[in-house]
Amino acid sequence: MDDSEKIIADSIEDIEIRLLLEAIFQRYHYDFRKYSYASIKRRMVQAKSNFKCSSFSQLQDMLLNDENLFHQMFAYLTVQVTEMFRDPSYFKAIRTQVVPHLKTFPSLKVWVAGCSSGEELWSLMILFHEEGLLDRTMFYGTDINTDALEKAERGVFSLDRMPLYSKNFSQTGSEHSLSEYYTAAYGAAKFDKSLKKHAVFSDHSLVSDSVFAEVHLISCRNVLIYFQKDLQDRAFGLFKNSLVRGGFLGLGSKETIRFSSHEQAFENFNRLEKIYQKRTGAVI
Repeated sequence: MDDSEKIIADSIEDIEIRLLLEAIFQRYHYDFRKYSYASIKRRMVQAKSNFKCSSFSQLQDMLLNDENLFHQMFAYLTVQVTEMFRDPSYFKAIRTQVVPHLKTFPSLKVWVAGCSSGEELWSLMILFHEEGLLDRTMFYGTDINTDALEKAERGVFSLDRMPLYSKNFSQTGSEHSLSEYYTAAYGAAKFDKSLKKHAVFSDHSLVSDSVFAEVHLISCRNVLIYFQKDLQDRAFGLFKNSLVRGGFLGLGSKETIRFSSHEQAFENFNRLEKIYQKRTGAVI
């Protein structure tokens, strides 16, 4: 195949992928059309190969006619890369800088948006327990992947991940061992279910759903990097409208609210850890 033929083939492939994303939206009402195209394309290529399809048009036909196959496809469309206390310095900043502010509220709501399989949510519940805030806090873990939400609610993670998670935890300023919060059996670590009494797990899309609660802290890390700019802007507007005045927003290390139309509603609380605080005078 010469260069001109490759350009044409790539162009046709891109058309097929965009038509497939449109078909998924029309058939199943999940909107991936404004996700980062490069990221979506990589995952689509992998799915096409694994489902043994010769083209994206064939994959589209299969997905439209087989709902069970679409649920399998979710593993490719949604990114499930996470770990407990990922980027420990972020959690240390929450512990030492954000928590003192949160302690001034009589009750708290925390939203982990795009919680995936729940590692970050459980991390925050453990941290809030140690800081004496768990009993007055309600946690909301949301994601569009219901399979991931079910795993998050179970609070059971692979035991071979615990050395990494424990190492992360030890760098957050805790005086305890992570092993105090789980029991190990059959190659799995099951976390203390008493923590889960304070959590609600719910299907929620940053692409299409609206505000569902007034919260004091939103942690949405390494989710928006997969969105195009206008979709990021929608999410930031959702976060702004969900936060109480003086509430906090935590983003991933490669994410920023800069250049968003909602930038002026926030101030940099911890620039290095990408923690922002909603201005007390911000208009909702």
